[in-house]
Amino acid sequence: MGMHRRNSALDYRKKNRRKIYKTLLQLALLMVVGYSLFHVLVDTESYRMPDEKEWSNRQGFIALSYFGVSRTGTPKLIDKSQLDQQLQALKDQGYETVSQQDILNFYHNGTALPDKALFLSFEDGRNDSSLYAQPLLEKYNYKATFLSYADKVGSGDRKFLQPGDMRKMMKTGYWEMGSNGYRLSYINIFNRDGTFLGMKDENDLHNKDKVEYYNHYLMDFIRDENMIPVEDRAEMETRIGTDYKAMRTIYDDKLGFVPNVYMIMHANALNEGMNRLVSDANNANIKQIFKLHYNREGTAFNEAGADPFDLTRVQPAPYWYTNHLLMKLRKDTGQAMKFVIGDKERAKDWRVISGAAQFIDNRIALTSLPSGNGMMYLDPSDAYTDMTLTANLSGNVIGKQSVYVRFDRNKDSYLRVSLIDNELIVDEKRPGRVATRLFTRKLGEVDWKESDLALNKATVYSIEQTASGNSENQSEVDYPTNVKNTRELGVTVTGNALTIKVDGELQLEERQIDSSINAGGVALESGFSEMNHKDDIYDGVFDDIRIESIRTDGERNTVLYQNSFEGLDKIVSRVKNAFDSTIDWMIDTF
Repeated sequence: MGMHRRNSALDYRKKNRRKIYKTLLQLALLMVVGYSLFHVLVDTESYRMPDEKEWSNRQGFIALSYFGVSRTGTPKLIDKSQLDQQLQALKDQGYETVSQQDILNFYHNGTALPDKALFLSFEDGRNDSSLYAQPLLEKYNYKATFLSYADKVGSGDRKFLQPGDMRKMMKTGYWEMGSNGYRLSYINIFNRDGTFLGMKDENDLHNKDKVEYYNHYLMDFIRDENMIPVEDRAEMETRIGTDYKAMRTIYDDKLGFVPNVYMIMHANALNEGMNRLVSDANNANIKQIFKLHYNREGTAFNEAGADPFDLTRVQPAPYWYTNHLLMKLRKDTGQAMKFVIGDKERAKDWRVISGAAQFIDNRIALTSLPSGNGMMYLDPSDAYTDMTLTANLSGNVIGKQSVYVRFDRNKDSYLRVSLIDNELIVDEKRPGRVATRLFTRKLGEVDWKESDLALNKATVYSIEQTASGNSENQSEVDYPTNVKNTRELGVTVTGNALTIKVDGELQLEERQIDSSINAGGVALESGFSEMNHKDDIYDGVFDDIRIESIRTDGERNTVLYQNSFEGLDKIVSRVKNAFDSTIDWMIDTF
């Protein structure tokens, strides 16, 4: 009995200690968040006005709009450190931000802009976007437009900024306000099996991975399960006008004014594929309420002479590395870009042949050319023969990541092991011949969450399409293009035999290769997938590369190259990752 009491007392003390540790961790997190909020909403640091007398650009400007910002990033929100890198790169290229009035003056009065002018914005009205972006705007003296949904303004939902927060932000000079509209809501929804769901607000739309057909609230007539309109023109115009009126009323009442800038949801529909009567109803309301409208998405550059109510912007995806953004801007503007390298010591061993490479600790991010490949060659590897290469390939599932071994650039011969759209593909190229395929295998399924999915196929469908469950835009793969995954790749080549492992499982064992492929170097390659219809630039991600020679005389193998954490660095990296995971869990939970 005595022993039982002592054990119970020990258990009780252990539980108390765990409670104390948990409480201390929560208090520490609240103090960090509280300090950050104070810094964002109370600090008196103010935006420094630029010298407009130096401006001489009358060609145009780029517009970038981030969906949102978080502490360590999500499939929808950019990592604050990644945003910092991107803004730093833009600053280094010479980009300066411009205000809404600067854009209005440019179009209506012909007033000049900075040589490299940037209109920067953050959409969706999220509290964390302002929390993490504010210090960066101060750091680079950048001005941005913060966009909200009117139905969240004054709602008391602390996930979204409220009017008092917005007024404090504007006082600093770093922020202006804009609008994404009244609300985010979908109509004419069908599942892949043809089930009609009707109309749903964003928060009420579950199982998004099963949704195949839909449109946004302002983008079509409301239709029944046979895609026949259930409202006439006058009813449609009244419905759409009511949404704009509600938005205008909320901004006037809660904020004291209606923002000048509008970014409609969804982009690329108005005046394009949608019903002309619906377009006319939207345009009539927009031109009465707003002064600038970013109607399109996908191209960054807005030229002189463009319609101020039909402007375009790029929404950088959270998975974009900095060079991805710069590659996109080079494509859209035709301007030269100075790509970021990162760790220059680690970069010395590699020669970039095409695209751009960034070295980040144990990671190499290789950005492809638009509609092309990125490629880099390991300079000390010209004479590698018998060897084992291991690496973690950590880019998006939809895309191409390749490792070349025995790559003889003079004879143009190699062995190439690729992960392409979740498929393992092995190619052999003999001197003077075209590459031949040795092996293909579909890899195991990749886990991803419904929250990773962003609906991006809104349009007007026919009843034949909804009945067949097969839209022209339906993805040919089972994964959204923003889903990341890590595969551990092992490639061993000895004599005329090739062995490959993926995630520790043997995929190819001592497959015979041509004897002419007997020596050569190591190269990495990245490439876009035609299954990604929106983005033709791809970031291949190669972590923890390690290359060892294979000795046949019984001696110990020699490490020829490694780009991985070792010893204390490895321990520190693991602790940091564990800490980040804990903090993110705390933020999501509490």
